[in-house]
Amino acid sequence: MKTSQRLVLIIAILASFVAFLDGSVVGVALPAISKELGGGLLIQQWVNDAYLISLGTLILAAGSLSDIFGRKRIVSVGLIGFLVTSILCAVAPTSEFLIISRGLQGIAGALLVPSSLALIISTFKGVEQSKAIGRWTSWTGIAFIIGPLVGGLMVDLLSWRLVFAINVIPIVISLVLLKRLEIEDTRTRKPIDTLGIILGAVGLGGIVYALIEQGNYGWNSPLIWGTFAAGVAAMIWFIFHERRTKEPMLPLELFHVQNFSVGNLATLFIYAALALQGFLIVIFLQQVAGYPATLAGLVSLPITIIMFFLSSRFGALSGKYGPRLFMAVGPIVAGIGTLYMLFVNVPTIYWTQLLPGIILFGLGLSITVAPLTSAILGSIQSSQAGIGSAINNAVARIAGLLSIAVIGLFVGKIITLSGFHIGIVLCSALLILGGIISAIGIQNINKQKVQKA
Repeated sequence: MKTSQRLVLIIAILASFVAFLDGSVVGVALPAISKELGGGLLIQQWVNDAYLISLGTLILAAGSLSDIFGRKRIVSVGLIGFLVTSILCAVAPTSEFLIISRGLQGIAGALLVPSSLALIISTFKGVEQSKAIGRWTSWTGIAFIIGPLVGGLMVDLLSWRLVFAINVIPIVISLVLLKRLEIEDTRTRKPIDTLGIILGAVGLGGIVYALIEQGNYGWNSPLIWGTFAAGVAAMIWFIFHERRTKEPMLPLELFHVQNFSVGNLATLFIYAALALQGFLIVIFLQQVAGYPATLAGLVSLPITIIMFFLSSRFGALSGKYGPRLFMAVGPIVAGIGTLYMLFVNVPTIYWTQLLPGIILFGLGLSITVAPLTSAILGSIQSSQAGIGSAINNAVARIAGLLSIAVIGLFVGKIITLSGFHIGIVLCSALLILGGIISAIGIQNINKQKVQKA
């Protein structure tokens, strides 16, 4: 590996690591945040979803921006933006200030992941590219392992504010290395889909605002049904715009491919359950069961360990036998594991009430994830893999955003034991539905035929 390639890989890993770390570390800090700044479940939802709204809206556009302005420049802007907004989150004096800062942080995060991956793709070729992407995936996956643990330790021993300050060191290192990187930053002349970005942001923002705030104002409030209607109208306009514009942010013709459309629909349900389950567990364990943040962060560690050892094996089996069986069985197994958590009571005994369900959930997720990615990206041409991956990533993020936004409709303003059980049933239903959709709609296709198409 050349020096420039090694630098690119390190920068890409660190830049993405920051975004993934922030996604996994903030959850354990939510109870401490609401305790200090007030607001209960409402503020916890907004701290989480403000980040995901801007991230989900702009992650598709970020790929285009890196092509237009250069990958190196966009990664630099994303890193600086993430550094500034992380500091703003850390010093937030009020919940409103924190929510706004999280929204801005999501904008910076949207620039990091697709641009850092694009940096790898433009620097490495052939087998070396696959190896580099594999290393990138492994290291960014570590963020999910250490995030809850580090976040829990920060909350218990020091302050929730340091959860956001964790980002500073890897960002500074990345910026220093980026200055030393001497590569040609290729650019393409391509118009930005500005209207698409605006419509997507207004649509998602309006819908999510109504879902979260309805608990305060009620659906009879003009503010709630008005913003919801405006959000739906903006999303409909967004779809019509994307169909007509010459350079769409979201190329809808990809959804004419059956495995791509069905795979993304399954992603919507599966990742909605995944995000909601993580959200519910860490808040319930701290606010109801009385666990310290560190232990709450460690509870889901077996899932990551299981996935680390088994995901690649199921990916290989999927390549041999096709993704359909795995995408059907995996979510259903995960859904059964989730249902086991209905045994959770107060006092909460982790080893008997949670761990068996978590292990089964981790097994189901391991069966699902690699075949899901393979089914979606394997159904389209390799030249479309970048935008295909960005679309699937955006669907997963938006799924989590909506599921966390809507949970207040089912559990009320605070999460209790009964509310946790209701949320768990909802998660299980979403997972099983994702498995049924996959069983009906996913096809086992020949990759070579796709490449020739």
